[in-house]
Amino acid sequence: MISVLLHRLGSAHLLLFLIFVMLDVHARPANMSALKEKSPDSKEENEILPPDHLNGVKMEMDGHLNKDFHQEVFLGKEMEEFDEDSEPRKNRHKLIEIFTKVDINRDKSVSAKEMQRWIMEKTEEHFQQAVKENKLSFRAVDPDGDGHVTWDEYRIKFLASKGFNEKEIAEKVKNNEDLKIDEETQEVLENLKDRWFQADNPPADQLLNEEEFLSFLHPEHSRGMLKFMVKEIVRDLDQDGDKKLTLSEFISLPVGTVENQRAQDVDDDWVNERKKEFQEVIDANHDGIVTMEELEEYMDPMNEYSALNEAKQMIAVADENQNHNLELEEILKYSEYFTGSKLMDYARNVHEEF
Repeated sequence: MISVLLHRLGSAHLLLFLIFVMLDVHARPANMSALKEKSPDSKEENEILPPDHLNGVKMEMDGHLNKDFHQEVFLGKEMEEFDEDSEPRKNRHKLIEIFTKVDINRDKSVSAKEMQRWIMEKTEEHFQQAVKENKLSFRAVDPDGDGHVTWDEYRIKFLASKGFNEKEIAEKVKNNEDLKIDEETQEVLENLKDRWFQADNPPADQLLNEEEFLSFLHPEHSRGMLKFMVKEIVRDLDQDGDKKLTLSEFISLPVGTVENQRAQDVDDDWVNERKKEFQEVIDANHDGIVTMEELEEYMDPMNEYSALNEAKQMIAVADENQNHNLELEEILKYSEYFTGSKLMDYARNVHEEF
């Protein structure tokens, strides 16, 4: 994989790329989108394009595991407050405050049920944020304010966000003329069109209202769109066309020889992580095959059973005394797992502060 990328980059960028690989040891090797930098002028595009990343959803749109999932469902909208560069004592106070909120019965111990309730609450926060952002996005693509958007209205705005002249595109669309766009943009448009019509709830009128537009941007809000998202992921990973996933299909990496040892270690970690998730979580009946139904249950952020399983897994990570609950000292010690922020002297003055 690395050798293929190096060949494409050329010798002029070889040194920069090697530096990048050595520094970015946490990158997911098979996710090529991680190598792309967002343009500072991409704000409008991001407003009307379905996001690649969905907060509180276990898997990315491209089939990669969401590496920030645990932090998203533990912190909710407070996730941005935890910064690796922040004062450890300040982050410790924040984490103690969160612990007291999760510990609803005030017994200074968090059970799986308490963690499940908290996960569902934080997931709902992400949902509400998506609804709020959707209102702004919908206004951007519904300039006449009539409460619904046609596919033509949307693709005009989309192409304008890609740098095309909006008036010229609108005129060509109106006259049913060839838009003369590049192949890559055309492919994106075709994929968006499929998703657009999937979001058009029965009876299909080829128009999206604000609620349907939310399903278009955030398929996790709609059972029908969740099925569509799962179908797309299986299509990308399924190598034999049986519409099911084996372990080998789920952990397969792009063809290519890894020449850098640290990059090889990243690949190994990535494979091991996916293997564990497949065997212990997604494959509910442990038959070695993941069906669309199993993947759908896994992907559904509001599935209470999945939230309980997630709560048990999160507890198991830090449950050093093996009592199946979490005490404050354990959460503080494993703060990096829960918040992304590693606290030094985690146990210092814990009892005084708590």
